[in-house]
Amino acid sequence: MANQTHPSPSTRQRPKALEFFAGIGLARLGLEAGGFEVEWSNDIDANKCYMYRNHFNESGNHTLIEGDMSDLRGTDLPHDASLAWGSSPCTDLSLAGTRDGLDGKQSSAFWQYIRLLNELGSERPAVAVLENVNGLATSHSGEDLASAVRAFNKLGYSVDVLAIDARRFIPQSRPRLFLIGLQNPPTESQEQYSLRPDWLQQVFADPALRTHRAILPDPPAPLMSGLSLYIESMNDTDKRWWDTDRAEAFFDSLSLTQAERVNTLQEEEQISYRTAYRRTRNGKPVWEVRADDVAGCLRTARGGSSRQAIVKLGKGKRAVRWMTPQEYASLMGAAHYNLKGLRPNQIMFGFGDAVAVPVVEWLARHYLMPALQGYLDEPTQQPLTHHESTYNE
Repeated sequence: MANQTHPSPSTRQRPKALEFFAGIGLARLGLEAGGFEVEWSNDIDANKCYMYRNHFNESGNHTLIEGDMSDLRGTDLPHDASLAWGSSPCTDLSLAGTRDGLDGKQSSAFWQYIRLLNELGSERPAVAVLENVNGLATSHSGEDLASAVRAFNKLGYSVDVLAIDARRFIPQSRPRLFLIGLQNPPTESQEQYSLRPDWLQQVFADPALRTHRAILPDPPAPLMSGLSLYIESMNDTDKRWWDTDRAEAFFDSLSLTQAERVNTLQEEEQISYRTAYRRTRNGKPVWEVRADDVAGCLRTARGGSSRQAIVKLGKGKRAVRWMTPQEYASLMGAAHYNLKGLRPNQIMFGFGDAVAVPVVEWLARHYLMPALQGYLDEPTQQPLTHHESTYNE
């Protein structure tokens, strides 16, 4: 298929974008911080759409469609967008999920995304993005990733594949995969193994797939600390801290190694924080406390094992509680997200099932916008530092 012709971004201040699988709108926050205008969004989940409207206070310049993508047609979408962003469901691709792949009950929604792009015809965006979990790369021995690349190829896109952990920007370990489809790919190439590790190289080595590797600045190095900057301030008498019996049951469940780690931090003069997940080991529920000063990957709040606890240690004291909704928002790079009037589980589900804002902003600034402006082959500006993101405060 021939490359499409699109208006130059120089003729309009902010290139327009479509946001598929919008969730609570974190991709929109990142894209708009990076210079785009998100004009249209869609999600099937009523609770997420409520959060979306609650935060953005919709104006006439944006349309949010709540409902199943299978009910939409290309004629329902704006035809002037330069970018399409899709964060499709990961349930059937995640290592913690069903592993049914792109044909699974939920992850098959990817094909609706492809269908709608196809129905836009010659007016489809010049750039199309798919964001998902790293499990997409290994699902069905890599065939699902190849199928996704082929689907974009059939629409006229060459595809780059990047692996980016949100830990490069915020203290949360959240690795994700990004497929960047370009109608007009760069002619120069770059290996850059920090973003395209060995386990992705089979995609670029497959001669049947049309791929490219754009020249990009080095992203920030992964954070090794910083969690305390994102912890909600509360005094020791706050009722959200677990009572003595519950806290001691938590600490009693720790393995010898875990207990030694906690005891060492407890005796230090400064206060420190760690996150913890509940696991099942040998059929017994136990808690495991992270060794580093970084949160584990936030998950949707479904059952106790999916929620992280916050452990406060130092000056001879120790305490534990659940991670708060505000901490969920902050650790996704959206500290100023409007949480008023929302239920805690609604908030944690929305943020646990989303893409981190600063990762999207970095891609928007250093990949997506340059791709539209035609200078991906030229030297780019310096990357964002860990704390430059608009929403990373």
